[in-house]
Amino acid sequence: MRSNLSRALGGFTSFALLVATAMGAQTRARNTPSWPAVNDPAFAQAMGEALGTPFVDGNAARELINGDEVFPAMLAAIRKATNSIHFENFIWRSGRLSDQFIEALSERARAGIQVRLLLDSFGTLDFKNADERRLRDAGVQFVKYNSLWKFWRWNHRTHRKLMIVDGRVGFIGGVCVGDSWLGNAEREPLWRDTHYWVEGPVVAQLQHVFATNWKQTQKEILAGEELFPEITAKGAMRAQCFQSGPGEGEKNARAAYLNAINAARTSIRVGHSYFVPDNASIRALVAARQRGVRVEIITPGVIHANIVRRASRSRWRKLLEAGVEFYEYQPTKYHCKTLIVDDFFVSIGSINFDERSFHLNDEANLNVLDAVFAARQIEVFEADKARSVRVTLDDYKHRSSIWIKCAENLCGLLRPLL
Repeated sequence: MRSNLSRALGGFTSFALLVATAMGAQTRARNTPSWPAVNDPAFAQAMGEALGTPFVDGNAARELINGDEVFPAMLAAIRKATNSIHFENFIWRSGRLSDQFIEALSERARAGIQVRLLLDSFGTLDFKNADERRLRDAGVQFVKYNSLWKFWRWNHRTHRKLMIVDGRVGFIGGVCVGDSWLGNAEREPLWRDTHYWVEGPVVAQLQHVFATNWKQTQKEILAGEELFPEITAKGAMRAQCFQSGPGEGEKNARAAYLNAINAARTSIRVGHSYFVPDNASIRALVAARQRGVRVEIITPGVIHANIVRRASRSRWRKLLEAGVEFYEYQPTKYHCKTLIVDDFFVSIGSINFDERSFHLNDEANLNVLDAVFAARQIEVFEADKARSVRVTLDDYKHRSSIWIKCAENLCGLLRPLL
């Protein structure tokens, strides 16, 4: 009997050791980054292959904070154009800012400059017909993307925010044309947002992204030395501009974010106006925390589409339990779209951290591998964080009423459409 008991205990011990070893291996595998570090040359190569666009050297970029910095720079670039202006955006609303752009674009078109303007049909609902006629009468090639009459494509929007001047200077970010973006986010209803000025060889990639939707809508191929000039180095940054959207690298937005998160070793900073992560994103962020990565997320404290805020909060519990730090920006509507990993990789552009950007919209982002540029974006991030209120796990558990929590969970079910 003792022999049988010994064998049984021995067998149990061996089995327990096997299970423990397997669990340990799974834990180590789960906690081991699945991508090369962002400062490893292998990361740039892998990301280039994943997104179908290589990183290129010799670029310069700088952030433009809020309308007071963004629009003077964009309007100055338009007025200096010598051969072409390509402008793609989601929202254009008639008003003071709109008039400034109409005047500048119209003047260049009358001077013989090729001005191509591609705006989303849904985003121009507040753009007056009279303003559209002003542009057309001046010679601007004005195109609306996916007419609202095409109800079978109603959910497919261009959310890109691109402007390329003479094929040499580019702008990309989260800013649209509307009076909400004026000023310096000093008060409601002015929005907090960031746009980026870009020079160097990567501008050709921005031009290519614009050319994709122009060809799709107009059946015109944009090519030639004027639109794609040879560009010499303008700085020391490695950069990559990629597109994402149905039929145009439709998994790129999601892949770019997940790959960068999976590569993180020390820190992840997320500043996003629409943070409604899918299950895979939550798993990736939790895994990052499990391997010791600090994760900080800034989201809006003031949000006009309350359903999005409710849907976002329905996704926070697992992240808060894992130690992710949440901050809600207080002064005005927060509309930034920034991802910073390990003080070296930065992704900026039109992509929101939600399933609409990951699957439904046409999007474009600029990825930068540069410690100096990242350091400056961290300064901006920290300044925004200083104007935010932290939401702890305890705050989250004791928030509002049971009805609000139910509403959040219900809104969470709608996240693929938000």
